[in-house]
Amino acid sequence: MSEDYRPDGHAGGPYAETEPGAATPVALPRLGFVGTLRWTWRQLTSMRVALMLLMLLAVVAVPGSVLPQRPQDPAAVARYLADNPGLAPWLDRLGFFDVYASVWFSAVYILLFVSLVGCIVPRTRVHLRAVRARPPRTPRRFDRFPARGSAVVDAAPEEVVGAARRSLTGSVGLLPRFRVDDAVEAGGARTVAAERGYLRESGNLLFHLALLGILVSVATGQMLHYRGQALVVEGRGFANAVTDYDTFEAGTAFDPRSLVPFTLTLDEFTAEFTTDAAASPRDFVADVTVTEPGAEESVTSIRVNHPLTVGGAKVYLMGNGYAPELTVHDAAGELAFAGTVPFVPEDAQYLSRGVVKVPDVSTGEQVGLVGYLLPTAEVTESGARSVYPQPFDPLLVLTVWSGDLGLDDGVPQNVYELETTEMTQVLEEDGTPTTILVGLGETVELPGGLGTLTWDGLPRFMAVDLRYDPALPWILAFSIAALVGLSVSLFTPRRRLWLRVTEQDGRTVVDGAALARGDDLGLDGELDRVMDAVRALDGR
Repeated sequence: MSEDYRPDGHAGGPYAETEPGAATPVALPRLGFVGTLRWTWRQLTSMRVALMLLMLLAVVAVPGSVLPQRPQDPAAVARYLADNPGLAPWLDRLGFFDVYASVWFSAVYILLFVSLVGCIVPRTRVHLRAVRARPPRTPRRFDRFPARGSAVVDAAPEEVVGAARRSLTGSVGLLPRFRVDDAVEAGGARTVAAERGYLRESGNLLFHLALLGILVSVATGQMLHYRGQALVVEGRGFANAVTDYDTFEAGTAFDPRSLVPFTLTLDEFTAEFTTDAAASPRDFVADVTVTEPGAEESVTSIRVNHPLTVGGAKVYLMGNGYAPELTVHDAAGELAFAGTVPFVPEDAQYLSRGVVKVPDVSTGEQVGLVGYLLPTAEVTESGARSVYPQPFDPLLVLTVWSGDLGLDDGVPQNVYELETTEMTQVLEEDGTPTTILVGLGETVELPGGLGTLTWDGLPRFMAVDLRYDPALPWILAFSIAALVGLSVSLFTPRRRLWLRVTEQDGRTVVDGAALARGDDLGLDGELDRVMDAVRALDGR
């Protein structure tokens, strides 16, 4: 049969000579649609691609920690849009203000999930077959192996095989060191084949299964979780309902009916500070009464880093401050406002800022009071300041506004800010803002004949953060499993060992060899232990 040649004179190749001086290319088989799908699947389910997708997932999550996110802080997103009118609208269209619900983040997440499943399933099947298989048969020659040994003993071959078996099958904890199989070769020589290290692949599979479990747990937690913040004043309570939270955000699969309807009442809040000038905080304790459905009231406490677990959720103590109890009568003497107003601390001495919004009752004039609470006030010619966070000499320093508060516009307002667009500040004759100073228990006249203000009490408040995420225990469990699997995979050696036992001149000759996958400094020692067990037969 004649042979085809390429034009360069070498046999074979993509050219066949059909006519003298003419060469036509050989038609190579096309991959086709099914072949392309098969190639794509193999690439997607390779370990290399899985690692690349894992790194890509970490990269695409970065914008979620750099840019404000609409589910967590819609006000910050609105400010960013206003401050960056050129770039921000494009970022919004691309989903950068809700990264974890964006199409591109979900695509990477799903691809990583599919890649891990497609990688784990076939490897698991191969691993199970390998675990059930017998150790590889003994090679004919040992001279090419990195670890070799030999011994000559006065013992029967059966005794040598038994001693080798006992040395190889000794357990490490609950697991045997080697899987051992012995046989008789055609020439009558006895052989022992041993293998260990399949736990290495088991650890590798455990690591990837745990990683898959973490992905599923995180996704489940994002769908079912909820988180809310609330401010509770001493003597008052809080109910676990969406409408009772100051801020609330939840997953896409969250059902408000799943909230456990418990109540929490703040009985007393205790704050301790050092007595030096720094007034560093020593302890914050919130004594609360909790009532759960079908259970009696229970009295407990919440501390920083010691959350309360109730209704399947954890309640964290996030902040505290003062909420002055105020009463305002309008110019006609009608009660216009009565209640507590939280003042938010701004420094270590608990200098706190707050806003009092007084709707109109009979005069048609609405009043806004903006100012500061000084727990321990020190008033000098240069101004007033707080010198200690405890309320030893409390003082309110307020400025007064009158006009339309915008409460009837139907637009939500920040309770800690005063909308002054339709309001006028009360001024002195020289044009400076009118400032009123109010001590605890005092009643003062509001300037401009707007009414009176009485400071009745100074209860404290606590700010709590309630979090519910059913996936957290699973994430912890899978994280531990991943760490265990990775450790087993890294530190379990993969070794194979063989012995050939023959009789020569009335004595038993034992030849041994060992092989490891990769560099293994303990391989020679492993073989030496087996050979030492065989040599010990001479010293019985």
